[in-house]
Amino acid sequence: MTSTPLDAQPIVPLKQDASIIALVGLAHASSHFAHLLLPLMFPVFMKEFGLSYSEVGLLMTTFFVISGFGQAGAGFVVDRFGARPLLLIALSIFAVASVAASMVTAYTGLVLVAALAGLGNATFHPVDFTILNQRVSAPRLGYAFSAHGLTGNLGWATAPLFFAGISSALGWRTAYLAAAVMYVGILLLMVLHRDKLKTQIAVVHPDQPVEHSMAFMKLPVVWWCFGFFLLSTMTMAVVQSFSVSILRAMHGVSVEAATLTLSAYMLCGALGMLVGGFVATRAASSDRVVALAMGSAALLLVLCGTGLLGGTLTMVVLASTGFAVGIGGPSRDMMIKKATPKAATGRVYGMVYSGLDTGLAVAPVLFGTLMDRGWYGATLMAAALAMSLSVLAALGVGRRSRL
Repeated sequence: MTSTPLDAQPIVPLKQDASIIALVGLAHASSHFAHLLLPLMFPVFMKEFGLSYSEVGLLMTTFFVISGFGQAGAGFVVDRFGARPLLLIALSIFAVASVAASMVTAYTGLVLVAALAGLGNATFHPVDFTILNQRVSAPRLGYAFSAHGLTGNLGWATAPLFFAGISSALGWRTAYLAAAVMYVGILLLMVLHRDKLKTQIAVVHPDQPVEHSMAFMKLPVVWWCFGFFLLSTMTMAVVQSFSVSILRAMHGVSVEAATLTLSAYMLCGALGMLVGGFVATRAASSDRVVALAMGSAALLLVLCGTGLLGGTLTMVVLASTGFAVGIGGPSRDMMIKKATPKAATGRVYGMVYSGLDTGLAVAPVLFGTLMDRGWYGATLMAAALAMSLSVLAALGVGRRSRL
């Protein structure tokens, strides 16, 4: 199996690269926005439908289990048919999921929404990175990865403000309808600029030996990458799903202040991504940059988990954790690129980033159990432990990539 990758092409005009990066970034932001379609309304759902932390946590497990399995499979589809069709289908699914959320009347309806949103989310990493690796000139890839991560964090940061603003004025069901309108608008924009999203597919030549499509799974470095994403994103799941409840329970802060802290975490992560793009283009060892960033984030989470900082300082330190994680984001993507075999971009990114979904699927149920017992500080400590283990996984990826 051979292909003619576009990442070896000569440098193209900045405007062309920038437009591609912007489109992919917007798509990535929309997928991160979808991560919070349900968690932001957890307090409403718990009150209106009489649910526990474990039950609402199971919604996110449903989302990320479907996303994880779908993402591993989506990589093969991207390599075979191209990235653009899957991107357009995914945005359509997000719009449908948002409409369904506006009509839900029971827990089973929430499970259906979680499943739909997870299916839509499944395609984005193999789609995004296939487009970026093929269509953006190589010297600008570090900045492209930075912008990709930054827009994802902006999607997270926008969601709390979007839902808090619209739901407080017009109700939570109207907020979901507004989200559906937003997804339709993004879909139309992608259709209008579809020429910039076209990717080449792997071409099989009859006179050449064909490598099995699953051969990449024999590489140990792929599974080290998978492990890194699984561990590092378990921490992210705690912040997304439970940080508002933790801050309220440990320090008695208002819902508004806790929600703003979550948005500040995402915005700090975006700023970290911006700085991290410059670091990624200059750092010789991407894995060491990632390890240092994740190690710093783990230490900050430990400080928050002690409960000794007080409400205001805890909110500041928790938001700063996002900056530490963000700095490592572009280097993380460069680390994965170095570990990816040629002509298998979609498959490798799909498999590796399904570790992200696996971590986000396991964490809500695991940490939701701690939350139900009132172990709020222990929840943050456990998240810090998972982040610390991801440091070892990152160093393992770097070591095996160099070999």
